[in-house]
Amino acid sequence: MRRTPHTRHLPPVCLTVTVACLLSACAWGGEESGGAAPPDAPRGVTVQAGSATSVHVMWNRSTSRTGVDGYEVYRGATRVKRVPAAQHMVDVTGLKPSATYTFSVRARDADGNLSADSKKLTVTTPAATAADTEPPSRPSRLRGAAEGGHAATLSWSASKDNRSVASYEIYQGTTKIHSVGGGTTDTLITGLRPGRAYTFTVKARDAADNFSPASPAARVRTSGSRDSGRGTAPADLRATSRQKDGAYYIDLSWKPPHTGGAVTEYQIYLDGESATSLVFGGTVPQGRVKHSFYVSKKPGVTHRVRLRAKLPDGTWGGYSAERTVTTR
Repeated sequence: MRRTPHTRHLPPVCLTVTVACLLSACAWGGEESGGAAPPDAPRGVTVQAGSATSVHVMWNRSTSRTGVDGYEVYRGATRVKRVPAAQHMVDVTGLKPSATYTFSVRARDADGNLSADSKKLTVTTPAATAADTEPPSRPSRLRGAAEGGHAATLSWSASKDNRSVASYEIYQGTTKIHSVGGGTTDTLITGLRPGRAYTFTVKARDAADNFSPASPAARVRTSGSRDSGRGTAPADLRATSRQKDGAYYIDLSWKPPHTGGAVTEYQIYLDGESATSLVFGGTVPQGRVKHSFYVSKKPGVTHRVRLRAKLPDGTWGGYSAERTVTTR
């Protein structure tokens, strides 16, 4: 795992972070217009085999001074999809069974400037299943709950298949909005609007591209507030202090929220102020996350600490429980 938090001390205890991003200077379709900086490289990229011949790619929203106009998805060095800025996921089809592929995503602004490549991820498609025409059983007991004004959690009972379930496809109305692996029976849906009613269903899919009937619908109404909800918050935050070379540090550990995508960035607050950002530039931890940062050289000082995660749609999730810790 490689992580790239950078922290400097600001009196009295406020910390800040500068994360440098290396951006590509190339542009799509020609030279850069007016020397504008290209968009940020997409973060939070995930790749999930949907069947023996398809892969589902997701990523977080990118930012650009001139606005992001769309995204380009690459299989190795070959562009295979181009989607508008509002779309942050895509299915890549026509792949070979039992084959390993590498995918990455680039953002494109209105002037045609391309970002650097996102993190490159590899995925292996399942083996082909000859003469398999039997679809998985219908997912049952779909449950939905609003998580504040911008997110909802979904859970369902697993489907059965004569071979195995390769993935579950999540639909909002008639539109597919997400996909998770066949061993997963819950997820977080982000990017919703406050005070709105949503209807979700789930279908199971096997390696031969057989789809189950849709699950019973789950209806969710988001709250009218802009709070992202407790389900989007990091859980089980623990905080301790330690001394090293005459300075005091706070050691943190927590469980990432279950977002259905990679959590690549956290914002840590100390005594009510943003203190440091933690950005993962390599492999994202799947279990507990650990981080340590400098606070001061004074013993006996009590601090309050909490944090929040950046969700797959680029918004910030809910805050964790707040912990107090005294330097000693």
